[in-house]
Amino acid sequence: MKYKNNIIEQIGNTPLIKLNRINKGLRPQIFAKLESANPGGSIKDRIGYAMIADAEKNGELKPGGTIIEATSGNTGIGLALSAAVKGYKTIFVVTDKVSDEKINYLKALGSEVIVVSNSVDPDHPEYYVNVAKRLNKEIVNSFFAYQYSNPSNPEIHYKTTGPEIWDQTDGKITHFISSIGTGGTISGTGRYLKEKNPYIKVIAADPLGSIFKHYKEKGELIKGTPYLVEGIGQDCLPKNVHFQYIDKIINISDKESFAAARRLTKEEGIFCGGSTGTIVHVALEVAKECSENDVIVFIVCDTGERYLSKVHNVEWLKQNRMLEPEVRTLRDLSDIKKQKGFEEIVSIKEMDKVKDVLGLISKTGYSQIPVMEGRQSIGCIRENVLLTKLVENPLLYNSAIKEVMEESLPILEAKTEIGEVKKYLKNNSAILVSDFGLITDIITRYDLINLQK
Repeated sequence: MKYKNNIIEQIGNTPLIKLNRINKGLRPQIFAKLESANPGGSIKDRIGYAMIADAEKNGELKPGGTIIEATSGNTGIGLALSAAVKGYKTIFVVTDKVSDEKINYLKALGSEVIVVSNSVDPDHPEYYVNVAKRLNKEIVNSFFAYQYSNPSNPEIHYKTTGPEIWDQTDGKITHFISSIGTGGTISGTGRYLKEKNPYIKVIAADPLGSIFKHYKEKGELIKGTPYLVEGIGQDCLPKNVHFQYIDKIINISDKESFAAARRLTKEEGIFCGGSTGTIVHVALEVAKECSENDVIVFIVCDTGERYLSKVHNVEWLKQNRMLEPEVRTLRDLSDIKKQKGFEEIVSIKEMDKVKDVLGLISKTGYSQIPVMEGRQSIGCIRENVLLTKLVENPLLYNSAIKEVMEESLPILEAKTEIGEVKKYLKNNSAILVSDFGLITDIITRYDLINLQK
């Protein structure tokens, strides 16, 4: 008889699928590494098994133990599959950004799922990773997998994903394209491929709002901004992101990601989620600069069944202004700004000195700057008003900003249509953009004029 002893043995050795339609007119061969063919439907099955197996070997995970993880869903599913076979309990902490399909899948596998807000900063106690860490301390005989720094994550891709791609392409691969989430896939696979051929280009597809591109190019940590694509990008730096194996990072908007995911599904029959859309969009862009001798391989992260209520739901796309390209929104304008390099909102704090803020105004050329507390607006400074106050009372020069700040600029949701934005900018010099309850950008009259050119 020919059979597998358990579902774990079905993990890996996923097929390579040649693209035929979506890449029409492009010269290189492009292949999809179909990680959605894993038994749990995603590439995270590999690390789920690896982290459990390694934890058992080193004594971190004992019989009857509880596995805890902070996840966007897929790693949780990968862990839950292996845990079901091995008899472990599982608890997963997810944010309210995660699709219902993934949450219900985790529950179906017998896992406890704790949902927390996506709107808190990484240093907040209710940040999903911090909640998982706290549970690990509180629950006896528990193991915190922590995919973001667990060395088993990139190592399993070094041992399996990289060799599979190398063998499947007969060593002819020239470009490998993946996303960055925990860093495991691109770091482990990229390391293996570059050891085989250092000329292979490893390119990361990353959502607009993630911090990775700015950090790699500038060496500076910035605050991330919200985006709708699940499972990729970060607002902090995981230890498993090994930038030495990544040649280039390309930012892609939510709208571009979802459009590419739907195209790959409809034109190639490869049913995928938004993160794969981010990756395939980059693959097609890279292909424009390649020759007929190049071989591009990209990762299909998971299956589209996980996003039937989102990426593949027309009503959800309409509600989030992700479907009709002719409808311009505040989010569209903000995305364009980010694409042009304006990645982080310039802001000040209420205890900053007036003299220092004047220096910032002079340096940046901004005539209005929001006063922020965390990611919330509590006021603003307008250059003309501030200078008038200083003329009247020069002693304010050494005062704190809270002594001279005005009311906050108007705040509009990112979904707001451009017609409504124009109405507000008739009477206000600038407005703030709110996405997922956080201030993510400032749009001025000048921005509106220039961004619509």
